[in-house]
Amino acid sequence: MNTAKVPAYIKSVYISLLIIIIIFFMVMAKPILVPLVISGYIAMLLTSSCNWLERRKVPRSVSAAICLLIFVFVISGLLLFIYTQVKGFVNDLGGDLYNKVNAFVIEANAWFDKHIGVDLGMRNGFEIKKAVEMVQTDEAPPTQILWSTISMLGDIILLPVYVFFLLIYRDHLAVFVAKVFRKSDSDELLEKLTSIRKIVYAYMSGAGKVMVILAIANTAVLFALGIEHAIFFGVLAGILNIIPYLGPWIGVTLPLLFSLITKDSFFYPAAILVSFTFIQMLEGAFLTPKITGSNVNLNALITFLGLLIGGAIWGVVGMIIIIPSIAILKKLFEMHEDTMPYAYLFGEEDNNWFKKRTRKKRKKQETVTDEEAPGA
Repeated sequence: MNTAKVPAYIKSVYISLLIIIIIFFMVMAKPILVPLVISGYIAMLLTSSCNWLERRKVPRSVSAAICLLIFVFVISGLLLFIYTQVKGFVNDLGGDLYNKVNAFVIEANAWFDKHIGVDLGMRNGFEIKKAVEMVQTDEAPPTQILWSTISMLGDIILLPVYVFFLLIYRDHLAVFVAKVFRKSDSDELLEKLTSIRKIVYAYMSGAGKVMVILAIANTAVLFALGIEHAIFFGVLAGILNIIPYLGPWIGVTLPLLFSLITKDSFFYPAAILVSFTFIQMLEGAFLTPKITGSNVNLNALITFLGLLIGGAIWGVVGMIIIIPSIAILKKLFEMHEDTMPYAYLFGEEDNNWFKKRTRKKRKKQETVTDEEAPGA
């Protein structure tokens, strides 16, 4: 039986439509997909620990519960630490720091009005009420606020439940995928699924290690410069590094502005900018390639577009989880010859492609010249 061969441009249209349908589904099913996807990534991160316990004859349900409890304790401790740092910063903001912020804002407003001719509308200082009105123009009814709070708490409670069941039924889900693609080699398919899980694990664990190193380095720099709340700004800058490109800029902007307000010399903001930039260069050149590895080798254009799409679809959470999601999609595209061009589109640029093409063309011309030479 002869089967018609689908042209390449038709396949491209099909794949593009599939991506559009997936994005539309992500937008419409956001309340369900966000906690489920986060739970899936956490389950992938804990799978190695569960496998280690199960190889030591620990039942699967017990190993899943142990790993999940340890993860919850670690995250709770981290959140408690962040809460204490934020609380100390807010308490300081309500005291003498508030007056310093007001004085700085008044001076900045006067400078913009005098040199640029733009009035920032803050001649009397920074008013929190105006800032809230700029962020939220319409006052939400109490029932909507209550419902949003209950929905958020429900998602938080469901997260460990999702993770627990995903850890228990991970083999069941893998067999399901193997049965769906029964025409493919089961062993090869399971190996590819394992490689995808390893990519997510390498990215998340590596990103966590990089965040810890950056938090320590940033805090040490701020301590050396005598910046108040150095731990708060250093840890915040390390955590924000999980958002590529945008996160590091926010991480350096906050302590820079704080030093402008609290210090009398421009040396401190300049030193913070230079130090954080140097640390970020070391992170991009050495830390991330050595720790995370080359599994998530996405080019800058796709990463930036992914951040925009992830932020537009799922907000800050989407910006965080979009990178491993694109890496998984890239790995899926690498599984078939027809979708390999899309995997290349997501990956790093091949600078030798045009050189190889030129060499092949030159070699072909030399071969044709040699064949024509005897008959000349």
